[in-house]
Amino acid sequence: MKKMRDRQRDVRQRPSRGESSAVQRDTGTRGKPAAVQDAPPRRHLVRRPGALPDERLPLILEVAPTADYALLDSGAGGKLEQYGPYRIVRPEGQAIWQRTLPAAEWEKADAIFTGDTDEEGMGRWRFPWQPLGETWPMKHDGIDYLGRFTSFRHVGVFPEQGSHWSHMEGLIRAANRPVKVLNLFGYTGLASLVAARAGAEVTHVDASKKAIGWARENQEMARLSDRPIRWICDDAMKFVEREERRGSRYDIVLFDPPAYGRGPKGEVWQLFEDLPVMADICREILTPRPLAVVLTAYSIRASFFSIHALMRDTFAGMGGRVESGELVIREKSAGRALSTSLFSRWVAE
Repeated sequence: MKKMRDRQRDVRQRPSRGESSAVQRDTGTRGKPAAVQDAPPRRHLVRRPGALPDERLPLILEVAPTADYALLDSGAGGKLEQYGPYRIVRPEGQAIWQRTLPAAEWEKADAIFTGDTDEEGMGRWRFPWQPLGETWPMKHDGIDYLGRFTSFRHVGVFPEQGSHWSHMEGLIRAANRPVKVLNLFGYTGLASLVAARAGAEVTHVDASKKAIGWARENQEMARLSDRPIRWICDDAMKFVEREERRGSRYDIVLFDPPAYGRGPKGEVWQLFEDLPVMADICREILTPRPLAVVLTAYSIRASFFSIHALMRDTFAGMGGRVESGELVIREKSAGRALSTSLFSRWVAE
Protein backbone atom coordinates (compact mmCIF):
# COMPACT_ATOMS: atom_id res chain seq x y z
CA MET A 1 0.00 0.00 0.00
CA LYS A 2 1.52 3.28 -1.07
CA LYS A 3 2.16 5.63 1.78
CA MET A 4 0.83 9.14 1.70
CA ARG A 5 3.30 10.37 4.29
CA ASP A 6 6.92 9.66 5.09
CA ARG A 7 7.11 7.15 2.27
CA GLN A 8 5.18 6.13 -0.79
CA ARG A 9 4.52 2.47 -0.13
CA ASP A 10 1.97 -0.09 0.86
CA VAL A 11 -0.56 -3.01 2.80
CA ARG A 12 -5.70 -8.30 5.87
CA GLN A 13 -7.38 -16.02 8.80
CA ARG A 14 -6.47 -19.26 10.81
CA PRO A 15 -6.96 -20.05 14.50
CA SER A 16 -4.39 -19.15 17.18
CA ARG A 17 -1.60 -21.55 17.89
CA GLY A 18 -2.58 -23.71 20.86
CA GLU A 19 -5.43 -21.44 21.91
CA SER A 20 -9.03 -20.72 21.17
CA SER A 21 -9.26 -18.56 18.09
CA ALA A 22 -9.31 -14.80 18.46
CA VAL A 23 -10.73 -14.51 14.95
CA GLN A 24 -14.37 -14.53 14.02
CA ARG A 25 -15.87 -13.75 10.62
CA ASP A 26 -19.12 -11.95 9.94
CA THR A 27 -20.51 -13.77 6.92
CA GLY A 28 -23.97 -12.29 6.84
CA THR A 29 -24.87 -10.83 3.42
CA ARG A 30 -28.66 -10.52 3.49
CA GLY A 31 -29.88 -7.18 2.22
CA LYS A 32 -26.41 -5.98 1.19
CA PRO A 33 -25.61 -4.65 -2.29
CA ALA A 34 -23.95 -7.10 -4.67
CA ALA A 35 -20.61 -5.25 -4.47
CA VAL A 36 -20.61 -5.58 -0.69
CA GLN A 37 -21.65 -9.25 -0.85
CA ASP A 38 -18.72 -9.97 -3.17
CA ALA A 39 -16.21 -8.31 -0.82
CA PRO A 40 -14.47 -10.57 1.72
CA PRO A 41 -16.14 -10.44 5.15
CA ARG A 42 -14.40 -8.13 7.57
CA ARG A 43 -12.29 -9.79 10.25
CA HIS A 44 -13.88 -9.44 13.66
CA LEU A 45 -11.43 -9.23 16.56
CA VAL A 46 -12.06 -10.43 20.09
CA ARG A 47 -9.74 -10.08 23.05
CA ARG A 48 -7.26 -12.90 23.39
CA PRO A 49 -7.11 -15.01 26.55
CA GLY A 50 -3.99 -15.37 28.63
CA ALA A 51 -1.70 -13.14 30.65
CA LEU A 52 -0.35 -10.01 29.04
CA PRO A 53 3.37 -10.03 28.18
CA ASP A 54 5.77 -8.28 30.52
CA GLU A 55 6.45 -4.69 29.61
CA ARG A 56 9.36 -2.30 29.38
CA LEU A 57 8.63 1.37 28.83
CA PRO A 58 9.47 3.98 27.97
CA LEU A 59 12.34 2.64 25.92
CA ILE A 60 14.23 5.28 23.95
CA LEU A 61 16.25 3.80 21.10
CA GLU A 62 18.93 6.23 20.05
CA VAL A 63 21.08 6.54 16.93
CA ALA A 64 24.39 8.33 17.50
CA PRO A 65 26.47 10.07 14.80
CA THR A 66 28.64 7.77 12.68
CA ALA A 67 30.88 8.13 9.64
CA ASP A 68 27.93 7.02 7.46
CA TYR A 69 25.29 9.33 8.92
CA ALA A 70 25.10 12.20 11.40
CA LEU A 71 22.48 14.68 12.48
CA LEU A 72 24.83 17.66 12.54
CA ASP A 73 22.42 20.25 13.90
CA SER A 74 18.72 21.03 14.13
CA GLY A 75 16.36 23.84 15.04
CA ALA A 76 14.07 26.54 13.67
CA GLY A 77 12.03 23.88 11.85
CA GLY A 78 14.95 22.30 10.04
CA LYS A 79 17.69 19.69 10.32
CA LEU A 80 21.22 19.57 8.93
CA GLU A 81 22.40 16.04 8.20
CA GLN A 82 25.49 14.35 6.80
CA TYR A 83 24.72 11.44 4.49
CA GLY A 84 28.05 10.02 3.37
CA PRO A 85 29.72 12.73 1.25
CA TYR A 86 26.74 15.09 1.23
CA ARG A 87 25.49 17.65 3.70
CA ILE A 88 21.69 17.94 3.41
CA VAL A 89 19.10 20.37 4.81
CA ARG A 90 15.48 19.25 5.19
CA PRO A 91 12.40 20.50 7.08
CA GLU A 92 11.80 19.09 10.57
CA GLY A 93 8.66 20.28 12.33
CA GLN A 94 9.67 18.84 15.71
CA ALA A 95 12.87 20.90 15.86
CA ILE A 96 11.24 23.85 17.63
CA TRP A 97 14.43 24.92 19.45
CA GLN A 98 17.15 27.21 18.11
CA ARG A 99 20.07 26.08 15.99
CA THR A 100 23.48 25.58 17.57
CA LEU A 101 25.79 25.81 14.56
CA PRO A 102 26.29 29.20 12.87
CA ALA A 103 24.49 29.97 9.62
CA ALA A 104 27.75 29.55 7.73
CA GLU A 105 27.72 25.82 8.55
CA TRP A 106 24.17 25.41 7.27
CA GLU A 107 25.09 27.32 4.12
CA LYS A 108 27.66 24.64 3.28
CA ALA A 109 24.83 22.23 2.47
CA ASP A 110 25.13 20.34 -0.82
CA ALA A 111 21.36 19.84 -1.13
CA ILE A 112 18.36 21.67 0.34
CA PHE A 113 14.79 20.46 0.14
CA THR A 114 12.48 23.35 -0.72
CA GLY A 115 8.91 23.95 -1.77
CA ASP A 116 5.93 22.49 0.03
CA THR A 117 7.09 21.36 3.46
CA ASP A 118 3.84 19.61 4.38
CA GLU A 119 4.21 15.91 5.17
CA GLU A 120 2.04 15.00 2.20
CA GLY A 121 3.33 17.71 -0.12
CA MET A 122 5.55 17.45 -3.15
CA GLY A 123 8.68 19.53 -3.18
CA ARG A 124 11.95 20.01 -4.95
CA TRP A 125 15.66 19.99 -4.19
CA ARG A 126 18.06 22.90 -4.61
CA PHE A 127 21.78 22.26 -5.10
CA PRO A 128 23.67 25.45 -4.14
CA TRP A 129 27.15 24.44 -5.28
CA GLN A 130 26.81 22.02 -8.17
CA PRO A 131 24.09 19.84 -9.70
CA LEU A 132 23.98 16.41 -8.08
CA GLY A 133 22.71 13.22 -9.61
CA GLU A 134 19.49 11.60 -8.47
CA THR A 135 21.39 8.86 -6.62
CA TRP A 136 24.66 8.55 -4.76
CA PRO A 137 26.46 5.67 -3.00
CA MET A 138 25.80 5.33 0.72
CA LYS A 139 26.68 2.83 3.43
CA HIS A 140 25.04 1.50 6.60
CA ASP A 141 27.12 -0.66 8.93
CA GLY A 142 29.14 -1.98 6.00
CA ILE A 143 26.13 -2.45 3.69
CA ASP A 144 26.32 -0.39 0.50
CA TYR A 145 23.10 1.13 -0.88
CA LEU A 146 21.87 4.05 -2.97
CA GLY A 147 20.75 7.35 -1.52
CA ARG A 148 18.21 9.15 -3.68
CA PHE A 149 16.76 12.65 -3.73
CA THR A 150 12.99 12.13 -3.83
CA SER A 151 10.19 14.64 -4.33
CA PHE A 152 8.84 13.71 -0.90
CA ARG A 153 12.04 15.05 0.75
CA HIS A 154 13.27 11.59 1.74
CA VAL A 155 16.55 10.05 0.68
CA GLY A 156 15.89 6.31 0.80
CA VAL A 157 16.83 5.50 4.37
CA PHE A 158 15.46 6.27 7.82
CA PRO A 159 18.60 6.22 10.01
CA GLU A 160 16.64 5.98 13.27
CA GLN A 161 15.59 2.47 12.24
CA GLY A 162 19.18 1.36 12.72
CA SER A 163 18.40 0.50 16.35
CA HIS A 164 15.77 -2.00 15.25
CA TRP A 165 18.05 -3.42 12.55
CA SER A 166 20.92 -4.12 14.95
CA HIS A 167 18.49 -5.69 17.46
CA MET A 168 17.03 -7.91 14.72
CA GLU A 169 20.47 -8.91 13.49
CA GLY A 170 21.44 -9.96 17.00
CA LEU A 171 18.32 -12.10 17.34
CA ILE A 172 18.99 -13.82 14.01
CA ARG A 173 22.62 -14.59 14.76
CA ALA A 174 21.87 -15.79 18.30
CA ALA A 175 19.09 -18.13 17.15
CA ASN A 176 21.59 -20.64 15.69
CA ARG A 177 18.91 -22.00 13.39
CA PRO A 178 17.21 -21.01 10.13
CA VAL A 179 15.22 -17.81 10.61
CA LYS A 180 12.49 -16.43 8.34
CA VAL A 181 11.85 -12.68 8.33
CA LEU A 182 8.83 -10.86 6.88
CA ASN A 183 9.39 -7.16 6.15
CA LEU A 184 6.09 -5.41 5.42
CA PHE A 185 6.08 -1.90 3.92
CA GLY A 186 9.73 -2.68 3.26
CA TYR A 187 10.54 0.47 1.24
CA THR A 188 14.10 0.42 -0.13
CA GLY A 189 15.12 -2.75 1.67
CA LEU A 190 17.81 -1.81 4.20
CA ALA A 191 16.14 -3.92 6.93
CA SER A 192 15.82 -6.80 4.48
CA LEU A 193 19.50 -6.58 3.58
CA VAL A 194 20.57 -6.50 7.24
CA ALA A 195 18.45 -9.60 7.92
CA ALA A 196 19.77 -11.40 4.85
CA ARG A 197 23.38 -10.59 5.74
CA ALA A 198 22.76 -12.10 9.20
CA GLY A 199 21.67 -15.34 7.54
CA ALA A 200 17.87 -15.05 7.46
CA GLU A 201 15.52 -15.98 4.64
CA VAL A 202 13.66 -12.75 3.89
CA THR A 203 10.30 -11.86 2.33
CA HIS A 204 10.10 -8.17 1.48
CA VAL A 205 6.70 -6.66 0.64
CA ASP A 206 5.93 -3.18 -0.68
CA ALA A 207 3.15 -1.84 -2.89
CA SER A 208 5.42 0.52 -4.82
CA LYS A 209 7.09 -0.90 -7.93
CA LYS A 210 9.64 1.91 -7.73
CA ALA A 211 10.52 1.02 -4.15
CA ILE A 212 10.90 -2.66 -5.06
CA GLY A 213 13.14 -1.73 -7.98
CA TRP A 214 15.22 0.48 -5.74
CA ALA A 215 15.49 -2.29 -3.14
CA ARG A 216 16.75 -4.70 -5.81
CA GLU A 217 19.37 -2.13 -6.81
CA ASN A 218 20.43 -1.91 -3.18
CA GLN A 219 20.79 -5.68 -3.00
CA GLU A 220 23.19 -5.55 -5.94
CA MET A 221 25.05 -2.58 -4.44
CA ALA A 222 25.42 -4.51 -1.19
CA ARG A 223 26.79 -7.57 -3.02
CA LEU A 224 24.07 -9.69 -1.42
CA SER A 225 22.45 -10.96 -4.61
CA ASP A 226 23.12 -14.55 -3.56
CA ARG A 227 21.10 -14.17 -0.35
CA PRO A 228 17.50 -15.50 -0.23
CA ILE A 229 15.25 -12.44 -0.50
CA ARG A 230 11.80 -12.57 -2.11
CA TRP A 231 10.85 -9.13 -3.46
CA ILE A 232 7.05 -8.86 -3.65
CA CYS A 233 5.06 -5.91 -4.98
CA ASP A 234 1.70 -6.29 -3.29
CA ASP A 235 -0.76 -4.77 -0.85
CA ALA A 236 0.62 -5.73 2.57
CA MET A 237 -2.76 -6.52 4.10
CA LYS A 238 -3.78 -8.79 1.25
CA PHE A 239 -0.40 -10.47 1.37
CA VAL A 240 -0.52 -11.35 5.07
CA GLU A 241 -4.12 -12.58 4.69
CA ARG A 242 -2.96 -14.97 1.96
CA GLU A 243 0.06 -16.06 4.00
CA GLU A 244 -2.26 -16.90 6.89
CA ARG A 245 -4.50 -19.00 4.66
CA ARG A 246 -1.47 -20.76 3.14
CA GLY A 247 -0.04 -21.59 6.53
CA SER A 248 3.16 -19.60 5.89
CA ARG A 249 5.04 -18.77 9.07
CA TYR A 250 7.80 -16.34 10.08
CA ASP A 251 10.12 -15.96 13.05
CA ILE A 252 10.37 -12.17 12.85
CA VAL A 253 7.84 -9.72 11.42
CA LEU A 254 8.62 -6.05 10.80
CA PHE A 255 5.85 -3.66 9.88
CA ASP A 256 6.00 0.10 9.49
CA PRO A 257 2.58 1.11 8.16
CA PRO A 258 1.58 4.57 6.95
CA ALA A 259 -1.14 6.66 8.51
CA TYR A 260 -2.92 6.45 5.16
CA GLY A 261 -2.09 4.72 1.91
CA ARG A 262 -3.29 2.93 -1.21
CA GLY A 263 -2.31 -0.45 -2.58
CA PRO A 264 -1.42 -1.20 -6.22
CA LYS A 265 -5.08 -1.95 -7.02
CA GLY A 266 -6.55 0.97 -5.12
CA GLU A 267 -6.79 -0.79 -1.75
CA VAL A 268 -7.21 1.76 1.03
CA TRP A 269 -5.26 1.62 4.28
CA GLN A 270 -6.37 3.61 7.35
CA LEU A 271 -3.99 3.16 10.27
CA PHE A 272 -6.36 3.26 13.23
CA GLU A 273 -8.94 1.09 11.47
CA ASP A 274 -6.61 -1.49 9.92
CA LEU A 275 -3.64 -1.69 12.28
CA PRO A 276 -5.34 -3.91 14.92
CA VAL A 277 -6.28 -6.42 12.21
CA MET A 278 -2.79 -6.47 10.75
CA ALA A 279 -1.21 -6.90 14.19
CA ASP A 280 -3.57 -9.83 14.85
CA ILE A 281 -2.61 -11.51 11.58
CA CYS A 282 1.08 -10.93 12.25
CA ARG A 283 0.67 -12.97 15.42
CA GLU A 284 -1.12 -15.73 13.52
CA ILE A 285 1.69 -16.10 10.97
CA LEU A 286 4.44 -16.58 13.57
CA THR A 287 6.30 -19.87 13.83
CA PRO A 288 5.97 -22.00 16.99
CA ARG A 289 9.34 -20.52 18.12
CA PRO A 290 9.05 -16.85 17.16
CA LEU A 291 11.67 -14.23 17.92
CA ALA A 292 10.07 -10.80 17.57
CA VAL A 293 7.42 -8.58 16.00
CA VAL A 294 8.42 -4.94 15.48
CA LEU A 295 5.87 -2.19 14.81
CA THR A 296 6.97 1.35 13.97
CA ALA A 297 4.49 4.23 13.61
CA TYR A 298 5.28 7.57 12.02
CA SER A 299 3.05 10.61 11.74
CA ILE A 300 0.17 9.52 13.97
CA ARG A 301 -1.65 11.54 16.60
CA ALA A 302 -1.18 9.13 19.46
CA SER A 303 1.34 8.32 22.15
CA PHE A 304 3.39 5.14 22.22
CA PHE A 305 1.04 3.96 25.00
CA SER A 306 -1.63 3.38 22.31
CA ILE A 307 0.41 0.97 20.23
CA HIS A 308 1.95 -0.51 23.39
CA ALA A 309 -1.51 -1.49 24.66
CA LEU A 310 -2.42 -2.89 21.23
CA MET A 311 0.71 -5.04 21.09
CA ARG A 312 0.28 -6.37 24.65
CA ASP A 313 -3.32 -7.33 23.92
CA THR A 314 -2.34 -8.90 20.60
CA PHE A 315 0.36 -11.06 22.20
CA ALA A 316 -1.55 -12.04 25.34
CA GLY A 317 -0.75 -15.62 26.29
CA MET A 318 2.51 -15.64 24.33
CA GLY A 319 4.80 -14.69 27.20
CA GLY A 320 7.80 -12.63 26.29
CA ARG A 321 7.90 -8.86 26.67
CA VAL A 322 6.54 -5.79 24.89
CA GLU A 323 8.96 -2.86 24.68
CA SER A 324 7.65 0.51 23.55
CA GLY A 325 8.89 4.04 23.24
CA GLU A 326 10.42 6.36 20.67
CA LEU A 327 13.16 6.26 18.07
CA VAL A 328 15.47 9.26 18.36
CA ILE A 329 18.56 10.56 16.62
CA ARG A 330 21.24 12.15 18.78
CA GLU A 331 22.42 15.49 17.42
CA LYS A 332 26.16 16.04 16.95
CA SER A 333 26.29 19.79 17.64
CA ALA A 334 24.53 20.17 21.01
CA GLY A 335 23.62 16.60 21.87
CA ARG A 336 19.87 17.14 21.67
CA ALA A 337 17.64 14.16 20.87
CA LEU A 338 15.36 14.50 17.84
CA SER A 339 12.33 12.21 18.09
CA THR A 340 11.37 10.62 14.77
CA SER A 341 8.74 7.97 15.48
CA LEU A 342 6.96 5.75 17.97
CA PHE A 343 7.52 2.02 18.17
CA SER A 344 6.36 -1.08 20.00
CA ARG A 345 7.94 -4.51 19.70
CA TRP A 346 7.18 -7.93 21.15
CA VAL A 347 10.22 -10.08 21.88
CA ALA A 348 10.02 -13.71 22.89
CA GLU A 349 12.82 -13.47 25.49
